[in-house]
Amino acid sequence: MPLSVSSATRQKAFSRPLALFIAVVLCALPFVLSGYQTFTATQLLVYAIAIQGLNLLTGYSGQISFGHSAFYAIGAYTVAILVSHFGLSYAAGLAFAAVLCLVVGFLFGLPALRFEGHYLALATFALAVAVPQLLKFKAFQDWTGGVQGLVLDKPDAPFGLPLNSDQWLYFLTLLIAVVVFLATRNLTRGRIGRALLAIRDQPTAAASMGVDLAFHKTSIFGVSAMLTGLAGGLSAIIIQFVAPDSFSWFLSITFVVGALVGGLGSLSGPFYGALFIQFVPEISDKVFHEAPLMPYGILLIVFMFVLPTGVSGLVETALAWSHKRMRGL
Repeated sequence: MPLSVSSATRQKAFSRPLALFIAVVLCALPFVLSGYQTFTATQLLVYAIAIQGLNLLTGYSGQISFGHSAFYAIGAYTVAILVSHFGLSYAAGLAFAAVLCLVVGFLFGLPALRFEGHYLALATFALAVAVPQLLKFKAFQDWTGGVQGLVLDKPDAPFGLPLNSDQWLYFLTLLIAVVVFLATRNLTRGRIGRALLAIRDQPTAAASMGVDLAFHKTSIFGVSAMLTGLAGGLSAIIIQFVAPDSFSWFLSITFVVGALVGGLGSLSGPFYGALFIQFVPEISDKVFHEAPLMPYGILLIVFMFVLPTGVSGLVETALAWSHKRMRGL
């Protein structure tokens, strides 16, 4: 006999303990993992932030980008240059990186308004190809370190916190990731989010309803670049090294793969995508030494045919099925 409780109430009753459990697990991880495993978990959170930036652009506004490795590089080098050459704190470096990428993304979005679909993809891809070459340019070598790159020191935990460097960077990245995802949720579920979805699905109808296409497209391009640049800055601090070849166009493809596998237009999708791009290539390399990219490619094909809505779509379907079973109890 069905219980007289609404589906929304049941869903909240189910999701709140799950969210609390996930929070406890995430906070306990650096105390039970080794230093390398903590580093890997931190890098996974960085990838999730970067993919969220791309997901916000492509999944919600429908703009295709193969150039987010460029914003990732700009964020990383901004932090590295400000810390190593000017002696700024890492916090100030991250703030400058976020603002700079916001401005660069917005300015790049202005001429990109003329492009749609594959033309925009090619324009952003050109950006991904050009930025690593600019970082190697002789005129900038005194700042960027040229092909040798720049080396950073790993920061210690502030305020006398009883944490080692890896644990502190993990909690810092986790805090930033939580803020980013909460802000993204509020953005996409409000008026701006509805405008972006209208632009993605029916741009002509959206314009006729008074939605400013140019403003929303360029603004979301800037916000997307800001998130990815922030992730790049965090990556520079965590890895303690930046070099142009670390930000090749293949990194942009990797972000796109993560967004697609996780599920475009889903807030949780970037986490699943980050898991995929963090662990699947590593496992493939260990198991298939001679052809490590072969199982990677096969998995991508399987995902595109079997899970067109990504892992998040599968999880949402499973949760909906479980809620339906609970209502039948």
